[in-house]
Amino acid sequence: MIQDLKRIIEQVSRDKGIERDVLITTLEEAMRSAARKRFGHDLDLEVAYNDEFGEIEAFQFKEVVSEVTDSLLEISLDEGRELDPDCELGDSLGIKLDTDTFGRIAAQSAKQVIIQKMKDAEREMIYEDYKDRIGEVLNGIVQRLDRGGITVNLGRAEAVVPYREQVPRETYRRGDRIRALVLDVNRESRGPQIILSRTHPDFLANLFSSEVPEIAEGIVTIMAAVREPGSRAKIAVTSKDPDIDPVGACVGMKGSRVQSVVQELRGEKIDIIEYNPDPARYVVNALAPAVISKVVIDQTNRLMEVIVPDDQLSLAIGKRGQNVRLASKLAEWRIDVKSEAKYQKSLKEGYESLLALPGVGDSTADNLYEAGFASAEELASAQVEELVALPGLSQQKAVKFIEAAKSYEVGRKEREAVAKKEEAVAREKEAAAKKEEAAAKKEEAAAKKEEAAAKDEEAAAKDEEAAAKKKEATAKKKEATAKKKEATAKKKKATAKKKEAAAKDEEAAAKKKEAAAKKKATAKKKTTAKKKEAAAKDEEAAAKKKEATAKKKKATAKKKKATAKKKEASEPEETTAE
Repeated sequence: MIQDLKRIIEQVSRDKGIERDVLITTLEEAMRSAARKRFGHDLDLEVAYNDEFGEIEAFQFKEVVSEVTDSLLEISLDEGRELDPDCELGDSLGIKLDTDTFGRIAAQSAKQVIIQKMKDAEREMIYEDYKDRIGEVLNGIVQRLDRGGITVNLGRAEAVVPYREQVPRETYRRGDRIRALVLDVNRESRGPQIILSRTHPDFLANLFSSEVPEIAEGIVTIMAAVREPGSRAKIAVTSKDPDIDPVGACVGMKGSRVQSVVQELRGEKIDIIEYNPDPARYVVNALAPAVISKVVIDQTNRLMEVIVPDDQLSLAIGKRGQNVRLASKLAEWRIDVKSEAKYQKSLKEGYESLLALPGVGDSTADNLYEAGFASAEELASAQVEELVALPGLSQQKAVKFIEAAKSYEVGRKEREAVAKKEEAVAREKEAAAKKEEAAAKKEEAAAKKEEAAAKDEEAAAKDEEAAAKKKEATAKKKEATAKKKEATAKKKKATAKKKEAAAKDEEAAAKKKEAAAKKKATAKKKTTAKKKEAAAKDEEAAAKKKEATAKKKKATAKKKKATAKKKEASEPEETTAE
């Protein structure tokens, strides 16, 4: 059994952040699985953690019977009394199993169960930790990039920034730090999937909350935020304290606070406007910096008609309609921006349509205009009761004016339809004319193309002729060069023959010289041999002479010796005579 199991459980609980009870339950399940692997699934088994001794205990329970039919579940009375002297028939005895005998396979199974359960516990803990953090801004490190998005390491968990939640033209590399909003946490079998976003408007609001203390303290409130990620954003703020300017608080000293947010968003332009409960003033603020001349509100359709000076129209609309689009999202109203000239023209046309109605004079038209009926179209949709309330208008006149306005509108629409039809016919004619013109241009272009092709063919023919002449000249030149080479080759051949003859002569001369040299060498050798033979004979004669001399000397020596012996023999005789 594992030593110091209690201490290990406490340490793993601290390191991994997993509840102690979860670890104990996991160990019990692992031990139960190992026991069943070792002894089978039929036995009555109970596994429990003993906190006092700090170990996992496994007990096999058997029923005390008089006659044993199943040894795994039953025990005889005699065997039972050996374990517990007080046991009786029908009792259930718990026999403690030795966990050290479970074997390698059972231990491996227990290990797998423990690993799996700990992974599940960690996943559940991460899910519980992050599910309540939706809407927070987290910091992480880019771990990898693929088609699915950016995988971010948050420390204990991994998150992903999907492609749709990435700001266009933002690029990251592995190891870069990244800040993003927790958009959602999904529970999955592989573990919780944390979805991050850098495009959500709440990300912008959270960045301002971290940079502006007044927002964090609740003095300044962000009422709404809209974005076109990577390009432009608008936020509406208000202050609970009248002495604090909400826009100034968000901008900061010399724009320090808003610049921090802009840097985090990689240069995204941010418009900070003051919230106003009055929709018209709110829209005027939202369209800043454009100057607004007039706002016409249609509460029924939740539409605002905004009139701006002619020179402010492009500024109010913004690049590709971006300013008015963001303002509309921010205020949650449909906004129609018109220039003053276009608005005055529409008013004039509406007033003229009132005057065109039978029975409507200048004073009646003025009364209707002041009452809000600026055109025959608006008058046609009016109620009789609304017109009767106007001065000088009876019910009969009101009905008459409404019917006249309706007739006028029908005629106007018919005229507009005819005009549109004529315009369509004119466009068709214009299109046909353009088509004919295009066809003519096409034919002209085709003619020019054919002319150019003819010129190209002529030029190609000239080029071919010039190329042929060039080839002919080159061929002649090559022929002359070949003849020159042939003459040179013949000359070289003749020279080679001369050199060959000279070489043969030199070879014959060399052979003659060699023969003469051999002859000389042979004669010299013969002379030398004769000299050597003569010298040998002289030496032999000298040797014989020396030998004769030596013999002569030897004979002389013998003579001398004999003479000496004679002398020696004669001397004693002389002495005797004396």
